[in-house]
Amino acid sequence: MKKIEIADKELVEKINALPKDEMAVFVMADGRIRGALFHGTRFVNQMRAQHNLGILESLVLGQASLCAALMIPLMKGQEHLCWKYDVDGPAAGFSVEADSTGYVRGFLYNEHIPVDKPLENWDLKPFLGTGSMSVSRIHKEDSAPHISTVEVNSGNIAEDLAWYYKQSEQISTAFNTGIQFDRHGRIIGAGGMFLQVMPETGGKNNSGASKSSSSDAEADGQFLARVEMAFKTAPSLGQWFSEGGKIEDIVYGLFREFTPSIALRRDIRYDCPCSEETFANYIKMLPKQERDDILRKKEPLEIQCRNCGSVYTISVEKLQQ
Repeated sequence: MKKIEIADKELVEKINALPKDEMAVFVMADGRIRGALFHGTRFVNQMRAQHNLGILESLVLGQASLCAALMIPLMKGQEHLCWKYDVDGPAAGFSVEADSTGYVRGFLYNEHIPVDKPLENWDLKPFLGTGSMSVSRIHKEDSAPHISTVEVNSGNIAEDLAWYYKQSEQISTAFNTGIQFDRHGRIIGAGGMFLQVMPETGGKNNSGASKSSSSDAEADGQFLARVEMAFKTAPSLGQWFSEGGKIEDIVYGLFREFTPSIALRRDIRYDCPCSEETFANYIKMLPKQERDDILRKKEPLEIQCRNCGSVYTISVEKLQQ
């Protein structure tokens, strides 16, 4: 990827004064709950710079990209996923990819979302509408991706991703994202968080019956209700990180009742493995007629990577090699 530098010096100064972007993966309640909290202010600003997005467009792709980043600690081994969100609203949807090595990339289907009137709030439902979404996963040893498709349930990106996990994987999961803009429309804070209930191992008592009982189920319900309440009382993550808030204060403060422990920290970046060499090789693999048509023009070929916005100018000489 050709990294586009953020030109706004005042914004860069503001961002540099914040704690670094980082994801903290944690467990709590004796391993019954896992989660991650991601400070992604630089991450979302890099995404915006790569695609040269407006405020509304940055909000849509920013929420999607933060959610995709949060899917990385849920991966198993070496994995790459593509999440496609296809809707009938003005935004049309998006495609984002996440890789277990720690990068996210993606694009909007409509990079100039039409707006009929000034925005009154940050509710994206009118711009998304209804439709379906699919998650395609492929592991290193797979010959073909595994694809799951569900209907868009709410028109809220984070809630719809939680719905996917519930419907496709039968796992209760919650996602939360936040992006803070200043009065000039600059992104000064961004972050995301997820919690997931770990599947029970089950077991049986000496009589062969399940260990669970109605009293156990009631206790579990009360426990999950307390976890959900703590999750819902989280501060606006965009505002929190814009004010220099720390990851540890949310993890150990918000969930202190459940004795959380940060298991690992990792860097997540908005990046793309594309390169001039990669695109040149794609051109060389085209049918001969198409290659000849390109070479006949005797002009450099300009190609833009849709996933990250990088533009490459490939010389005729390189295409002929």
